[in-house]
Amino acid sequence: MALIKSVRGFTPQVGENCFLADNATLVGDVRLGRDCSVWFNAVLRGDVNSIRIGDGVNIQDGSVLHTLYEKSVIEIGNHVSIGHNVTIHGAAIRDYALIGMGATVLDHAVVGEGAIVAAGALVLSGTVIEPGSLWGGVPARFIKKVDPEQAKELNQKIARNYLMYSEWYEE
Repeated sequence: MALIKSVRGFTPQVGENCFLADNATLVGDVRLGRDCSVWFNAVLRGDVNSIRIGDGVNIQDGSVLHTLYEKSVIEIGNHVSIGHNVTIHGAAIRDYALIGMGATVLDHAVVGEGAIVAAGALVLSGTVIEPGSLWGGVPARFIKKVDPEQAKELNQKIARNYLMYSEWYEE
């Protein structure tokens, strides 16, 4: 069973039809929408500030979500895919965005709707990634525009797939 821990008077809230892997960790001021999945060794640590996650979001294995005390929060929209071993620290990720494996998104960055952050990218604090764009590198830079409908379709598919994968773990 996932570790769900209250801290400072906040208890994580999990929406309907969510999958939490056995060793996923949710701490403090965390709210998950419905149809989400939080995978093995993922940590959502809302001990120092809030983490808000929309519907149909998948947070894959080994990812860490955290914030700055009284300075930053995490806001993740709907149908967002957070790849394996991603670090999100106090950033906003808008609907249908994709954060590639091993990427890092730092405080006060904003990843626009349908945007893609490439695997291994480092999105520096305060960076604003326009909707429908692909960014990559260290530090992350604009690479090209992506078709917003294709990005939306891709992330809805990934979100649906991860919901399907989670059903394989029901006992």
